[in-house]
Amino acid sequence: MHLRLISWFFIILNFMEYIGSQNASRGRRQRRMHPNVSQGCQGGCATCSDYNGCLSCKPRLFFVLERIGMKQIGVCLSSCPSGYYGTRYPDINKCTKCKADCDTCFNKNFCTKCKSGFYLHLGKCLDNCPEGLEANNHTMECVSIVHCEASEWSPWSPCMKKGKTCGFKRGTETRVREITQHPSAKGNLCPPTSETRKCTVQRKKCQKGERGKKGRERKRKKPNKEESKDAVPDNKGLEPSRETPEPRENKDKQQQKKRKVQDKQQKSET
Repeated sequence: MHLRLISWFFIILNFMEYIGSQNASRGRRQRRMHPNVSQGCQGGCATCSDYNGCLSCKPRLFFVLERIGMKQIGVCLSSCPSGYYGTRYPDINKCTKCKADCDTCFNKNFCTKCKSGFYLHLGKCLDNCPEGLEANNHTMECVSIVHCEASEWSPWSPCMKKGKTCGFKRGTETRVREITQHPSAKGNLCPPTSETRKCTVQRKKCQKGERGKKGRERKRKKPNKEESKDAVPDNKGLEPSRETPEPRENKDKQQQKKRKVQDKQQKSET
């Protein structure tokens, strides 16, 4: 009798558990088919709600929560927006927000672009660049310091003086070089690009085509004198001025002096 009672007791327990599981499954079905949840969603949503927007996304789309005032709405996108990074899980693809100082990021610990006031270095956003690096305010990154570089010196130029290579004994010669790499803000400054030194050569005469600056200036001055001669006004047809008799009087005086000198020489000979 005791064994029969015990067996009946276990049968009743199993039956009660079966009824409880059936009620729980019915409750789940009723929650899924709640009037606020819709199966015919738009915009890439697999399931959605009138109040919360997308609840789940179609395959390969990322689920993002967008804040509108005090309310958050689910959205399904093909890629994560700026300031978020995407992570794929077996049941959902989710967009997670980057760190506060990071504008765009690859994952939680690797930033690809910093916000204003920060400089990017090895995936991190820093207030100041480490030692040995300098801040590039154009790209907002920490970059290596670049020093100035120059090419080798050119050969010395011919010995010259005042733009010519003849007509002198002591002159100067020059050599130059080019800047091949300009420095960055903290880099070393560039050296001089030209050097001049004194030189001594054997004096040689300048040919016609090798005149220096002085010869050219003389040439330029000569036509000015001729022009000044041409600029003298022609007095033909005008009344003779008072100054014209003076040259004649001078000539007469000179002739008289010559005659006196000749007379003295004759007297001395006699």
